[in-house]
Amino acid sequence: MISAILAATLVVPVPCDLEHPSGKPGCTRASVDALPMTAIQVVGTHNSYKKAIAPAEMALLKTINPKAAAALDYSHPSLTEQLDAGARQLELDYVNDPEGGRYAAPLGLKMARDADVAPYDASAMMKPGMKVMHVPDIDYRSVCQTFVACLTEIRAWSRAHPDHMPILIIMNLKDDQIPIPGAVPLLPFDARAMDAIDAEIRSVFPDNAMITPDRVQGRHATLRAAVAAGDWPRLKAARGKVMFAMDEGREKTDLYRGARKSLEGRAMFINTPDLDSPAAGYITLNEPIELADRIGQALKAGLIVRTRADADTVEARSNDHKRQDAAFAVGAQYVSTDYPTPDTRFGPYEAHLPGGGTARLNPRTGR
Repeated sequence: MISAILAATLVVPVPCDLEHPSGKPGCTRASVDALPMTAIQVVGTHNSYKKAIAPAEMALLKTINPKAAAALDYSHPSLTEQLDAGARQLELDYVNDPEGGRYAAPLGLKMARDADVAPYDASAMMKPGMKVMHVPDIDYRSVCQTFVACLTEIRAWSRAHPDHMPILIIMNLKDDQIPIPGAVPLLPFDARAMDAIDAEIRSVFPDNAMITPDRVQGRHATLRAAVAAGDWPRLKAARGKVMFAMDEGREKTDLYRGARKSLEGRAMFINTPDLDSPAAGYITLNEPIELADRIGQALKAGLIVRTRADADTVEARSNDHKRQDAAFAVGAQYVSTDYPTPDTRFGPYEAHLPGGGTARLNPRTGR
């Protein structure tokens, strides 16, 4: 299946950067803006907030769990730098901290005694609200420590670049307990926390700056009916906007959805493995080779799909492009990478759109 897709789609893409049309035939601003937002393909970053684990803490982690240390050995620059470089999908993971201060004294910092080598400013961690991090106590350093701070940075960049392609912001809600003695107990995401997430989003992004489930659903009976009809915004209306999606399993997405028929009134789309769900509009399918058929089904159903070009530093260490090639060929609109630029410690591996540019016509949905 995947070899056939590769043969059919990687050979002929028409070179046109949809974010910055050249004005040549087939690549004019008017023709591009008439496309639905599902017809694009862009690159984004995985765990976009993640800073490197401090050297002494990484050395300690390697002695405890070398495999985990290898998988966590990557980092990103500021969100602004990533957006400047062309990232049009970002990932922000967070923990629930309604009172503030719960995550201000990481265990890894205490154990490694690394404060002099890698200072950690915890002042923002004292404020109430969602805190952005990968693994509390272990991989906790972030380019923006609070959810609101991250959103504020994205909003500022977006306002300064009003013609950008729609940016997808996906989120994991971290509440799995860390199996280390002395680790901070994580708070669950209950109904109040779900409302708090929406409140934090809306404190930064007004409705007219977002592509929301209500905006897509319009007058349709359900969100699913709207996406099946292809009623995603055209690029003319989607430029300069962001779209939020909760990348979680059924327990959390059901809690966020509540008793709603679809996602009425909510700020985020949800990961919907059930393609017939009334709330279906977005799905995460991170394995572009193994799940190629599933991705094809989701695209045919009208959903927006995110997949990954690489994971856990594996492809970077071996300069393996098979997964990346499959991710672009299979037609997911948003392809995530840890390597928009190479990590020179590992080699030349990096992930960019075939043909270059910030956004291209999707090889599967842009026909």
